[in-house]
Amino acid sequence: MARLSTLDRFLPVWIVAAMLLGLALGSLIPGLDTALEAVKIGEVSLPIAIGLLVMMYPVLAKVRYDQAHRVIADKKLMISSLVINWVLAPAFMFVLAWIFLADLPEYRTGLIIVGLARCIAMVMIWNDLACGDRESAAVLVAINSVFQVIAFGALGWFYLQLLPSWLGLPTTNAEFSFWAITASVLIFLGIPLLAGFLTRTLGEKAHGRDWYEGTFLPRLGPWALYGLLFTITLLFALQGGTITSKPLDVARIALPLLVYFVVVFAAGMLVGKWLDLGYAKTATLAFTAAGNNFELAIAVAVGTFGVTSGQALAGVVGPLIEVPALVALVYAALWARRRFFSPVPASL
Repeated sequence: MARLSTLDRFLPVWIVAAMLLGLALGSLIPGLDTALEAVKIGEVSLPIAIGLLVMMYPVLAKVRYDQAHRVIADKKLMISSLVINWVLAPAFMFVLAWIFLADLPEYRTGLIIVGLARCIAMVMIWNDLACGDRESAAVLVAINSVFQVIAFGALGWFYLQLLPSWLGLPTTNAEFSFWAITASVLIFLGIPLLAGFLTRTLGEKAHGRDWYEGTFLPRLGPWALYGLLFTITLLFALQGGTITSKPLDVARIALPLLVYFVVVFAAGMLVGKWLDLGYAKTATLAFTAAGNNFELAIAVAVGTFGVTSGQALAGVVGPLIEVPALVALVYAALWARRRFFSPVPASL
């Protein structure tokens, strides 16, 4: 702990402070939410988009892209990630949505959409804080992105129309924009991924790996957390009015989300331990499974059902619950590393 910077050591404190600051700004400054929403990328506020890009770039600049082939060759990791992300996790969210929100169809639909949007952004931060495998995270996030473009619409049709009709439940008509999904992937993963790849490639070519990792990355690294805190502040400023005006609705949406994050994360850790993936890859498997792409979920909900819809509110509550939940799971992962996994050799 003594070797950590003040930013790293007290990160949970700064995150809580960012949440409170956002709520205060949203409540005390009239029209702030309107101003932040005035300029958008797709359906996501431009200031939030900037915060996400600042957050993602340093993490992706740390990835050793020449190690990607090692990750792709790990069939146990690849198959388990695909099964958890695209079969088990969406099905589990569908079940939770019907258990907790059976009487609230708009929130239920929004929650199902959140479950279909697999994480491609903030998961890199949680994985890095938990000392997960960066190269594995980058590859799994890229694979999730491809699957989102290909499979999101089909899965939405399956979980909102086909499966409910099989079970004798009410169905929901929804047409998801292929371009909204593609734009989300290109903006929130494509831009920082390309920037990170070029930064490492050109930096190592010009000065060597020792300089890049020993001198450059320590200077760049803190910007990921600055971007995280900036994004959290804006999210809470944008939605502070909703949170305070509909606390019971937010609580009802939050409960199944909390269950989802904890159960899916625990499942990922148990599967990784059972497959003997080692701590770093196990943590990466768990976080890439538990996290969700709230940028896409919000964009789809707003574009399909409208900005004032219950579906949009469920999409917005997603990151407000995900941030504190996954911060807590970072600490749970680090505790599990000490308790259940072999120590990492000092040379690594």
